[in-house]
Amino acid sequence: MALAVAVAVAASSLSTSFLPSLASPSPTNHLSNRRVSSLRISASVPGPNESVKVQYTPWLIAGLGNPGNKYHGTRHNVGFEMIDSISQAQGIAMNTIQSKSLIGIGSIGEVPILLVKPQSYMNYSGEAVGPLAAYYQIPLRHILLVYDEMNLPNGVLKVQPKGGHGHHNGVKSVIEHLDNCRNFPRLCIGIGNPPGTMDMRAFLLQKFSSEERRQIDSALVQGVEAVRTLVLRGFSQGIDRFNLVQKYKYHNV
Repeated sequence: MALAVAVAVAASSLSTSFLPSLASPSPTNHLSNRRVSSLRISASVPGPNESVKVQYTPWLIAGLGNPGNKYHGTRHNVGFEMIDSISQAQGIAMNTIQSKSLIGIGSIGEVPILLVKPQSYMNYSGEAVGPLAAYYQIPLRHILLVYDEMNLPNGVLKVQPKGGHGHHNGVKSVIEHLDNCRNFPRLCIGIGNPPGTMDMRAFLLQKFSSEERRQIDSALVQGVEAVRTLVLRGFSQGIDRFNLVQKYKYHNV
């Protein structure tokens, strides 16, 4: 069977094979204690005499934010917005609830992806991400965390292979629920710093100005392309170029 056909057939069955029964008991938080479900898609590549099985390791892409209309469009919720942008670009419906999360199942190219929007509120994001990663046996290198970053100018993106929590409570919670492992990729979305003496919490829960909104909307489009590059090629020169362009995109030469 040709690769494209095999992937298409596999993708069509994801809704049954990718998800556990919703009647299954809720798994615990720790990786070592979780019931696991291995997710792989195999495709046959025609060769001279035989077919070669190719396996694709899924990606878990989680955007951090707070559920509810009152937080929609705020700085602290840009992680949710990036997940929405990916789901729209890839035609993935976010219509399933599992492990305190709204999730969507689909693919980028031939690679299966699980999109995640934790519904446990920002400071408890790990309660959603950790169990999902353990249940589906997603390796750390294939967990992409998307979140707001005050240390980057508004609308500037940065893809990192690993890092600490940087005093971001959502990231801190995820690290704690991944057995304190930090070696997972991140897509950081710059939101800038509070002006003057403005309270940080008030700043995070504030909506963007019209100019800031324009920059964020542009960043969301660019972020989708960065995610595609990462999923299909890993941390290649493409990601290096992306980070370099992002670093200087608002510098006047």
